[in-house]
Amino acid sequence: MNYSLTEDEATTLANELTIKLKNGDRPEGNQEQIKQLIAGLADKRGLLRRTFSESLGLIGKKATPELRHALLNSQNVTVRRAAAKTLKLVGDPDALPDLLKALLTDADLVVQGSSAGAIAIFGEKGVQYLLPVLENPLSTSIQCGLAKWGLAFIGAEGAKSLKKAAKSKQSIVRASAIAALGDQIQSLNDDEAKSLVINALNDCSNEVQIEAINLIGILQEYDWDTRLITTKLDSDDIEIRKQAALALMKLNAKDQIESLKERLDIESNLNVISIINLTIKMLTD
Repeated sequence: MNYSLTEDEATTLANELTIKLKNGDRPEGNQEQIKQLIAGLADKRGLLRRTFSESLGLIGKKATPELRHALLNSQNVTVRRAAAKTLKLVGDPDALPDLLKALLTDADLVVQGSSAGAIAIFGEKGVQYLLPVLENPLSTSIQCGLAKWGLAFIGAEGAKSLKKAAKSKQSIVRASAIAALGDQIQSLNDDEAKSLVINALNDCSNEVQIEAINLIGILQEYDWDTRLITTKLDSDDIEIRKQAALALMKLNAKDQIESLKERLDIESNLNVISIINLTIKMLTD
């Protein structure tokens, strides 16, 4: 049977479901209903799509196979978008391979983003599916950005894999893992995670160094050795020098004012000069 709903049929089904949901009743969840609900995800009306999506979420894992099929095979981009978001509601890890495939192959950026968001709810398992996006040389900058966001969202729930990834041979993986360790440090005051961040300050990759500097600046309530940041003011990389000065400002590193002044005397980049001046002003006011 070809499952599709007219506008009136979708309205009727949504009204019936709304009454059931208000009464605390779950949808039956038989295969015919699941297919009807997925067909309803094509409706142009957002409130109706939400009703169908929430109903599928309540049906749970029984809806996973049809949702996975819709995510990868529907010609309707609205259905693919809604399928990815609904799989997040269902929370079935069996969908992870298809969510990864959608992230890497779907032409629609919303489908990619929704797939990354769905992957991110699975914690440690999710990390294992997001890291390959960063490792894949064919991944676009947007896909890598979504994977980084997903890792940051997972945070402490994926601590074991993130700490391992912080030692990866690939700099983009190390940088993304370091950036995602903030939650682990804040939640558990993890000494191993803090050591990884400190070691990253001297990573061979400028990108990794920048992520470590940024994270230290964000986690300003911790007792960091500000001298480690000050040494970055002498980096050959302009962005590292900028981020180091900003981090010292965030850390309220009054003990490094003289070092900042010394750097100011020899700094040649106007943007860095401006940031150092601002940092000194903020630290001396």
